Amino acid sequence: MYLTQGLHRCVQQSPDRVAVIFGERSETFIELHSRVARLAGALQKLGMNAGERVAMLALNSDRYLEYLLGVWWGGGVVNPVNIRWSVAEIVYSLDDCDTGILIVDDYFLPIAFKIADTARRRPVLIYAGEGVSPPGMLSYEQLIAYTPPVDDASRGGDDLAAIMYTGGTTGQPKGVMQSHLNLWSSAVARMAEFRNFGATISLHVAPLFHIAAMARAVGHFIAGDTHVVMPSFDPCAVLETIERHKVEEVLFVPTMLQTVLEHPDFGSRHLHSLKRIYYGASPVSAAVLDTALARLPGIEFYHAYGLTEASPVVSVNPPANHSAAARASGLYRSAGRPGIGVTVRIVDQNGMEVPRNTVGEIVVRGANVMQGYWNRCEETAQALRNGWLHTGDGAYMDDDGYLFIVDRMKDMIVTGGENVYSAEVENALSRHPAVVQCAVIGIPNARWGEAVHAVVVARPGSILSGDDLREDCRQFIAGYKCPKSIEFRSAMPLSAAGKILKRELRAPYWENQILQVG
Repeated sequence: MYLTQGLHRCVQQSPDRVAVIFGERSETFIELHSRVARLAGALQKLGMNAGERVAMLALNSDRYLEYLLGVWWGGGVVNPVNIRWSVAEIVYSLDDCDTGILIVDDYFLPIAFKIADTARRRPVLIYAGEGVSPPGMLSYEQLIAYTPPVDDASRGGDDLAAIMYTGGTTGQPKGVMQSHLNLWSSAVARMAEFRNFGATISLHVAPLFHIAAMARAVGHFIAGDTHVVMPSFDPCAVLETIERHKVEEVLFVPTMLQTVLEHPDFGSRHLHSLKRIYYGASPVSAAVLDTALARLPGIEFYHAYGLTEASPVVSVNPPANHSAAARASGLYRSAGRPGIGVTVRIVDQNGMEVPRNTVGEIVVRGANVMQGYWNRCEETAQALRNGWLHTGDGAYMDDDGYLFIVDRMKDMIVTGGENVYSAEVENALSRHPAVVQCAVIGIPNARWGEAVHAVVVARPGSILSGDDLREDCRQFIAGYKCPKSIEFRSAMPLSAAGKILKRELRAPYWENQILQVG
């Protein structure tokens, strides 16, 4: 149970198979093995002792995958930096876990020295771009070229493998500590659930600093799949890459899927190689799913629900629940059933399991659950209670064990004494064919305490009013759940992982309020 074992296996069994493709570069497993072993040696010479943290601030690339494997090979701990953060937030994450080495690419080169100069412990800077290394930085390629390979440190099991910083929706971000066992067990459980790993050509377009993409890469390392890597999401480039490299599967957030389906080049590209689409961060809307099924017949859709603290997958919704025939069951709206090796309960505020079809908090137990938050004893004790990870997500479980997420517990709207879960309202809004995206929040209301407020992105060229949407919602949900107010925007604020940032939508309404939501 160590995260470099898959590379050893591939070198033994298929050394000349292509491991990674990035732009015009490609490397076989034996070439990847050599570069990883040399990178590990270079990092050790720069002070990466067992358990030492190494950060990378970069867009996706072949070097990003080498960074993950190289740090683990050398016995270190990865600290992948959120590419959407400010310099101050990046410095906080480096300082918080005392990170001594920072690898940057061309995109983030302009802020590298500002980060280093501000950090409490100035990190060794390594340039992993395409040009000549700037003064004051070491060259990634030269380190690999001139450092002899070292043996795998073979750290595994409960040894720390990664510190993944959460988005910091409240207060400072927390460093989620994930062991080799956490990441390995989650990956292997997914492999057993999906049954599609091994000699697969997989596209990485979601950012690799995020747990969803990084953990997926871990699974492909274990299985020995071919990684096709794109620096960032661009729908035209995604279509070209799938066609060019005969990509068989890809992970999207629903907004990415929708953008690809609506791109003008979609109909002219040959996408026959594509077999599977995984999506996460949020459920797919009925309209997007219908379009996808029509335009990509025969594609298998998988939805996974999880969180960083669970490394990350908790439950999986399989292709059988995404077909047109299965739509009537409503199971495509679920988060699926708990995965292999993961135990899930829905509990009340006292930690007692509630009856089926009753809303409560999701708690999780399994080898995938994090070790805790870095240097945050109180927060760790709050999240990990009696052997269970308390997710903060509100949901119910039906009689067949399917999970239905209703809201973050802290995002529940209390209006006039009634509980309203934003996901239920968003599901109703998204049924309208003119709604591209929507988010529901609670805003202050003198009479009701909170009022249900919707933020909507409408399809270009459509004519849509708030009254139209409210009337449409009344067909599906009770009147008190329907939005009291609706705001139309051209775009939503999104996180690097493609999630809608509700805290930014909420902030203007609660700025001068004594009581705030979330």
